[in-house]
Amino acid sequence: MAKQTGLSQSTVSRVWRAFGLQPHRSENFKLSTDPYFVDKVHDVVGLYLDPPERALVFCVDEKSQIQALDRSQPVLPMMPGVPERVTHDYVRAGTTTLFAALEIATGRVIGSLHRRHRAEEFKKFLIKLEREVPDGLEVHLVLDNYATHKTPAIKTWLLAHPRFHLHFTPTGSSWLNLVERWFAELTNKQIRRGVHKTVQALERDIRTWIAAWNTDPKPYVWTKTAGEILERLASYLNRIPDSED
Repeated sequence: MAKQTGLSQSTVSRVWRAFGLQPHRSENFKLSTDPYFVDKVHDVVGLYLDPPERALVFCVDEKSQIQALDRSQPVLPMMPGVPERVTHDYVRAGTTTLFAALEIATGRVIGSLHRRHRAEEFKKFLIKLEREVPDGLEVHLVLDNYATHKTPAIKTWLLAHPRFHLHFTPTGSSWLNLVERWFAELTNKQIRRGVHKTVQALERDIRTWIAAWNTDPKPYVWTKTAGEILERLASYLNRIPDSED
């Protein structure tokens, strides 16, 4: 840039620092095209900031295709001045799927592991939630638009259990679902660092981690209002040509 503009490198550097420009960096983003985006944002954020009385609000999702991975060679444990060392390649032993519901008020997690990821398994998870939530309380579930959440079998079950209410996040907006933040902790603190020779060992470690989490759960506190979120997104739209279409 200095060569193209005829300025010195130090001048270009000062301009970048003055205006907070970082041309060496690039980040990803994607704006939802859901036609009901605004309504869904107000609905979900309203549940977070002002949950209904005599009701529990859960953020629900599935973490599918969790791989049981064993390192191709033994792990070298940490030593003074030397970090833990692991091979970059793996031996794959199979996969499992974790269905999880994060209670927003307390941070408690209800989880269920299944080898497949279908409406049948989702229905079993709803039945587990029905058993664990005390009678007399309404149940509000925040979840995405995955097809298994909307099959005829699921709709029939919901009709038979009217205390369950589903609130769908906008398409392509997983950031609105708080359980995704919990999945990130599970991945970073347990799955990614783990060594699992079998799917059973992986599932055992996940169950142990959930049990440990629930001994001292920590809720995630949502602070942004729907208006603040939409205002922030509007600033992105103003920078995109033809965004009004």
